[in-house]
Formats: sequence, structure tokens, C-alpha cells
Amino acid sequence: ERGERWQKTMAVRRRQRLGPGGGRALLAAVLLCLCCRAAAERVRYSIPEELGRGSLVGPLARDLGLSADELPARKLQVTSAGKKQLKYFTVNEENGNLYVNERLDREEMCGESATCSVSFEALVHNPLNVFHVEVAIEDVNDNSPSFSKASLNLEIGEWTLPGARFPLEMARDADVERNSLLTYQLTSNPSFSLALKKNPDGSKQPELVLERALDREKQSFFELVLTAVDGGDPARSGTVQVRVNVTDLNDNPPVFSKTVYEARVAENLPAESLVLQVRAMDADTGSNGRVSYSFSNVPEAISSLFTVDSESGEITTLGHLDFEEKSIHIFGLEAKDGGGLVSHCQVQIDVTDENDNAPEITILSLSSPVPEDAPTGTVVALLNVDDPDSGENGQVSCELSGEAPVSLVAAGANGRVSYWLAGGSAGAAGAAPLVSVEARSGALYAQRSLDYEQCREFAVEVRAQDGGSPARSSTATVRVFVLDRNDNAPRVLWPAAGPGEAPGAASAPAPFEVVPRSAEAGYLVAKVVAVDADAGRNAWLSYELVQATEPALFRVGLHSGEVRTARAVSERDAAKQRLVAVVKDHGQPALSATATLHVVLAESLQEALPELSERAAGADAPAAELQFYLVLALALLSALFLLSVALAVLARLRRA
Repeated sequence: ERGERWQKTMAVRRRQRLGPGGGRALLAAVLLCLCCRAAAERVRYSIPEELGRGSLVGPLARDLGLSADELPARKLQVTSAGKKQLKYFTVNEENGNLYVNERLDREEMCGESATCSVSFEALVHNPLNVFHVEVAIEDVNDNSPSFSKASLNLEIGEWTLPGARFPLEMARDADVERNSLLTYQLTSNPSFSLALKKNPDGSKQPELVLERALDREKQSFFELVLTAVDGGDPARSGTVQVRVNVTDLNDNPPVFSKTVYEARVAENLPAESLVLQVRAMDADTGSNGRVSYSFSNVPEAISSLFTVDSESGEITTLGHLDFEEKSIHIFGLEAKDGGGLVSHCQVQIDVTDENDNAPEITILSLSSPVPEDAPTGTVVALLNVDDPDSGENGQVSCELSGEAPVSLVAAGANGRVSYWLAGGSAGAAGAAPLVSVEARSGALYAQRSLDYEQCREFAVEVRAQDGGSPARSSTATVRVFVLDRNDNAPRVLWPAAGPGEAPGAASAPAPFEVVPRSAEAGYLVAKVVAVDADAGRNAWLSYELVQATEPALFRVGLHSGEVRTARAVSERDAAKQRLVAVVKDHGQPALSATATLHVVLAESLQEALPELSERAAGADAPAAELQFYLVLALALLSALFLLSVALAVLARLRRA
């Protein structure tokens, strides 16, 4: 990764070149000898963001193996080629503890990156040792979801059929991971419900669903409130008002030519340069077919770099693009016609690196003057050379100018590192079947397929050893977390499938619920209960009503599974209702299961019995009809037999 620091002793030569790698740092020692006693180790800490100045990060001196008595002589200090890293932390010279020097704002430091850390070096002298220190900054839920507009205006024609969907603006949350996972809620209204559409990047697009036909003469507008809730603990939320105006015919929304637009530009692109052009078509005529383009709730960082022409859809640059600051920009655009219908697309702009950064040389340690009787091998200076560019632009070379009895020393056996497994959570023998390590690169590979439900995490111990004599080595514990895969479909616990729903089973009554005809909107009919054996997003379940005798009469809670009446029950509604709900998880791809519920509209169970009996009788009709024909045939046979006996008796009597 760009900006990674690494150290090497260098072979005796006047000039040394680094291998390829983006933004790599070269750490060189100016020596009087072929040997260097500087060692490299790594210390890691993890702290939450927003800690105040003076907060303890960790006992750095103790973790480096230094006692309190050694501190004055060893001169513990922190240093880095990047100046901004040092402003965040400071080390106490008396106790050797590492403290926060400036408030840490993860969003300001790392933006939307999934990981955030600050790296620097700790130096101790007499003898000289270099330690790599990395402090991971964990996200806290300190940002609420927000909408770019105070209110959203939608125009829906009174001819629009129930089931039509209208995309709503997505909220933004500056936090990351779980703290930025947003769910949406809509104020209860019998005419509308809320659905969530999954975007290509995994985010959820809220959509307003029309539940019943609108009548402009009865109600010309609706005012709703859309709430976005993040996944933090405690959760934070943000709201926006949704105003729906009932209008005349506009039956075609704009349609983008692509779902995702991509472009690649250089970081030195001048301002007002064209990046790409989006295009959406609308089949309507007049003002209903006129399309305008705008950003869809983008952060200020995007609106300060790019602009979109509302008529042409051309995206141009406003500010200076910096590859080192951010290499990929992803944002949303919306197209809106004159009638208020909206569609969305996503834009991804990749910024390519240019050689616009000169290498920076930092003196980490300097011993001056040098005694004339200094033995061979004395460290004179420790230098850090850093170039934040990427690829070939980040490759650096070092050379010494002038005549001096010093040289750059490295590419020998002392710097060659090899890796192997030294143990694990089940010992070396138990860990070996799970993973292996590549001896030269240190890459860890899985040896067989892992099952999250059987093994969620395990640890292996890796040993690194150089090729010097005597060899030096150290170990590190690698903890592997197995990520869940969506390999289990939801299982419906209630309503349980009746015996008749199982293949090859005999017919049997299915579960039913009785709803009084006096029930108002919001009446709780039943609750669909389902579970998923997966974890995380793969176990998050959502419920949707996909089939109903009266689609506008019932609705199901998106996350609760509660089946409620969407409007008051009327006398015109059929007495028997059949509902089919689908339960989906949030995996990729999503898995689902269905639940069937029968509802009888009646004031009491006694009133519902005739309907149930009629349903049972209807189910048994084929068997009853077969039984009727069998009895009729038996009766006819019996009558023929009696007639034959009677005729035989009469014939005998006549002859007598």
C-alpha cells in the first residue's frame, strides 16, 4: 500500500535503487562499516476516535522492553517521514507512555476508508534500535444520518396503479462499517409504504410504494416523514419531510442509459475539464419529458471537486484532484422530469497518479561529531526517504555525493527474511491443515474451505527469521476471522406449513386468523416469525407481501413481520382472504422463503365457523362426489337384483 514504511540495511555501494511499489519509503543508514545493529520490530495499538488530548494510548516503553531506569540513557523518541503523523501523538520522557497529542477525528483523517491507522517510528539509542508503531483509529458513532434537503417533493398522478415505486433520496452518514449501515422508516399512512432497493455498492435505496389508488378530489397532497437510522449503539437518526402532490398524467420516469458510469482521469487535470456525460431519456412529451440533472445527496468533498450541468448532464472538474488524497470518487446523480418523476445512477471516477511529489528526506538520528577513533560499524545517521507517489513514480534511489569515508549498505543475507508457521490455536499440527504461509512473501493461504458455522475464528503463530549469522527472529500471532457466507435460506417458524403443503401429504386445513369486520387501519392480524442460521447481514430479514386476495387491505412490517390492516375493513371485502408473504435475507445473492396465511373476516369465531366449514367442504368435494356415485351404483344393482327375484317368483306361480 501507498505510504508503507520499510527498512533495510544496504550493501556497500554508492547508489542503491528500490524495487517497485507505490509510495514506498526508503530507510537508509549512513555507516562506517558493513554491519548495522539497528533492528526493526512492530508495536500496534488500537484506540477509539475523539479521545481528548493527554489520553493514554499505551505503555510504549514497557512494550518495547525498556525499564524505567533505562529511559534516560536510551532516549526514547518518536519520528516519521510524514510530519502530520507526529502531531497526533507524543511520548512522555519520564514514564515512556504514548499519549494523544491532538483530538483524533477518524472521518477527517481517513474519510470513508474501512480501516484507519497512523504509523510512525520509535527510536531508542545506545544501542540504536528502530521500532515501527501503528495506532489503529476505531470508529465511534458520532455522526447522525443526514439528508441534503429539508424536504422532498414528489408528484404522483391519480391514475397511478397501486404497487408503483418512487425512489427517495438516500441519507448520508460520515461514520463507517456498522455505524453507517442505514435503515429507513416511514410514518404510517394507508396510501403508502416503504421498500428498500439494494444498489450495486451494497447501500439501500428507499422507495415510496403506492398501496392504493389516489383521488385528487378527495386529497390533493400528503405529508410524510422519512427517518434514517444508523446501526450504532446507541443509534442515531435523521429525518426529512416527504410531500406528495397528486397531479395529472406523467407516466414515464427518466431512464439512465447506464446504472453505473465510470471514468478515469489524471490528477493534474485542469479545472473546468470535462470528465464524462450522463444521459437519461424520458418517453413523455412537453415538460413531463424535459429532464434535469443534479447531485443526489453527495458530501461537500464531492461538490467542491465536481459539478454537473443540469441540462446536458456533463460532469466537469471544479477543484484540484489529488491521487494521494483520494484515488476513487463515487457519488450519485439523479434525473428528474418536469412532472417530478426521478431516477438515479452512480458515477465512479478513478484518479490516476502523476509524478507530482518530490522525495522527502528526514534525518531520524544523527551522531555528530564522530570521534576519529570510532570503530567500524558505528552508526553515524539514520535517514528516512519518502515519496507519496504510486508505482514507478514512487520508486526512489539514494546516492552519496562528495568524498567521505562512509557508504550506503544493504539487497545481503542479513536483510533476507523467511517465514513459517510456528503454532496456532490448536498447535502447529492443528493449524497447518487450515492455512499455509509462503516462505518469501509471508502471504497466508487457506488450505481448504472454511465453514463459518463450524469455525468462526482461529489463530496461527508465524515466525520471521533473517539470514544473518547468528540468525535473528521474532514471532507474531495472526488471528483469522472467517466471514459468513449466505448459504442458509430463512426458515419460517410461523405460520407453519400445514400437512397439505408438504409434497405427497394428504389435504389438511392451513393456519387461519379471525379479523373482526369492525377492525380499523393498523389492526394486528398476525406476525410472521422466521429465523436464519447465518450471521450479520446474511441473517438480517425483511418481509414483503407478494400476494393477497385484497392487496390494499393488508400490509406487512418490513423488519417486524407484523401483518396489519392497511385500511378499515368494509362489508364489501371478501370473507376469506389468502396472504402470501416472502421473507428475504440481506445476503448476496439474497435467499428467501414464503409463508401463507389465511384470514377470515368475521366478528367472532362462531361467525367464522360456517366459512371454515364451507372451505373444508369445498376441499372434500371430489371425495364426496365419488362417494355419491358409488352409493348410487350400489342402489341400482340392489334394485335390479330384487326385480329379478320378483320376476322369477311370479313366473313359478303362473306355471303352478
